[in-house]
Amino acid sequence: MHFNAYGGNGAALAAALVNATDFSPGAVEAMLTEHRMVRATVTAGQAEELRAWAARLAPVFGERDQETQIKLVNDLLDLTTSKPYVSAHDGREPHLHFFSVDADIVARSRDTTAGGLAMALSFAGGDRLGRCGRPGCAIVYVDTSRNGRRRFCSPGCANRVNVAAHRARRLAT
Repeated sequence: MHFNAYGGNGAALAAALVNATDFSPGAVEAMLTEHRMVRATVTAGQAEELRAWAARLAPVFGERDQETQIKLVNDLLDLTTSKPYVSAHDGREPHLHFFSVDADIVARSRDTTAGGLAMALSFAGGDRLGRCGRPGCAIVYVDTSRNGRRRFCSPGCANRVNVAAHRARRLAT
C-alpha cells in the first residue's frame, strides 16, 4: 500500500514516536531526521514534549472501533496548529502541507503525525494502524502490505506466535 507523504511518513513517524524508548535529544533528532523532518534539532524540553505527544498517539494504533479511532484522531488534530495548504516548493509537484515551515520542531512533528494518521485512516482504513498481535509485545506499526493483513510488528513476533501454537497443538495430541 502506498501512502502519500503524510499518510506514510507522518504515520510512520507517529509509530516511531510511540515505539521509542529513548527520548534523549540525540535519539529524537535521529528519529525525526530518519523520517525526513527538516531542522530536527531538539532541546531536552522539546524531546519531553514529544514523549508526551507519543503517549497521545499510542491509542490510535490497534483501535478496532472505527468511531473511537476517528475520535482519537480528531482529538489529535484539535491539539495541533495544522492548517492544510498546497505547496510546490523546491521544484516539486503540488502537494499538501499540514504545517507551517516556520513552526518549531514540536509543532511540525505534531502536525505531521496527526495529519499522517488522519490521511492513513481516511484513505487506507484504520486497521492499517496496527498493534503487534503477540501477547506481551507493545510495538505499533503502519501496515503498508498489499493485502493489509499484517498482524505482527516483525517476522520474529509472528514466528514466536506460530511456534507456540504449533507446540500447543502437539501437546494436545
